[in-house]
Amino acid sequence: MNKVERALISLTDKSGIEDFAKALTEMGIEILSTGGTAKKMRDNGIAVTDVSEFTGFPEMLDGRVKTLHPLVHGGILNQRENADHQQQCAEHGIKPIDIVAVNLYAFEKTVADPNCTLGDAIENIDIGGPTLLRASAKNFRDVTVIVDPADYDQVLAEIRETGNTTLKTRFKLAVKVFQLTSAYDTAIADWLVKVDADSNPYFDGE
Repeated sequence: MNKVERALISLTDKSGIEDFAKALTEMGIEILSTGGTAKKMRDNGIAVTDVSEFTGFPEMLDGRVKTLHPLVHGGILNQRENADHQQQCAEHGIKPIDIVAVNLYAFEKTVADPNCTLGDAIENIDIGGPTLLRASAKNFRDVTVIVDPADYDQVLAEIRETGNTTLKTRFKLAVKVFQLTSAYDTAIADWLVKVDADSNPYFDGE
């Protein structure tokens, strides 16, 4: 079992993140983060490496592109026991990312506002978050993925005991991810299908 070296944390729901991140750093685990999550941790005295520093690429396109990078997804998706994967990681400077804690943009909360426009809705469709979550859940054999702050304590307890979480825990957490992303995509589709493109001002002047 490999010991956890690095965690990527990027959250909409930041409840409990200070204690969780502090505990990780106390165990020598490097924290990667973005935007408001990084700021909140720094404000609480927690050392954080910006994802843009980790990848060497700035956040761009009004924040639409932050984590969509081979150094991030290679770090998540590489199979630790696959010699070919490890050789490729070494060749390209890809470091493992062993924990991913991510929440998604609050799409349902956004569209619940009766004044929400189609443009507002579109900007609250999360791309990087579901991509990180699905990649991590797919590779649950090696990556611990967290979408619920209620799971922080169990993850910390297992890492303190052995240096990593158990495979069964990682599997259970991965199942939570696919339940979440499925519901998220369904909410988006259910809202968009009600949009009348013939009368919506979003399409004016096409």
